[in-house]
Amino acid sequence: MPAAVPTDEIYERYLKKAIAEINDLGDELARAGDELRVPVLGSGHPLADVFLLKHSPKPTEIQEGVAFFGRSGQAVLKSLQRLHVDPLAIYGTNCFKFGTEEKNDAAAWLTRELHIVQPKLLVVMGEAAISFVNDLRFPLSDPLDGSSPGAVCRFTPTIEALVTPDIDESLDDQTEKTRFWNAFKALGPWWAEQPPY
Repeated sequence: MPAAVPTDEIYERYLKKAIAEINDLGDELARAGDELRVPVLGSGHPLADVFLLKHSPKPTEIQEGVAFFGRSGQAVLKSLQRLHVDPLAIYGTNCFKFGTEEKNDAAAWLTRELHIVQPKLLVVMGEAAISFVNDLRFPLSDPLDGSSPGAVCRFTPTIEALVTPDIDESLDDQTEKTRFWNAFKALGPWWAEQPPY
């Protein structure tokens, strides 16, 4: 009878595979760019429980080449701290990696990211991102409804979804900031209900 492989060793193998696949995607994106078009790569844990998704990169993200760099990232970090959600269990990216690529290319790259990370919760920020995700026709997915922000719903049999207003559009207006927070704070109870293993 073969010896059982310890659970932590299995996880390490999945993690190594995810890191390699994310790096391969990053290399592919770098090849698709040029001196004037630098991709904005996803950031965070490659096997994150929570996958944050915005529609397109902002100038600070483009300048640094990292999703959620700048004000939106700082706002998310403060929100995660307030909700007692481990920021090391988060992965964040944009639907569009350059902001100028063809939608079919962007959809293929995002689909790969979702398959690599395999999150438990997909947080989709803004109507444009919701529409983009619905157009993916991700395997076994239900369409997301943007009319009920803050409600955790089924996305696939293994991934739940939470829709929120666009964080970038919420940063400079107190009413919009409150709308975003009222939807995003549903992440706290969802996180607290997850098993610690």
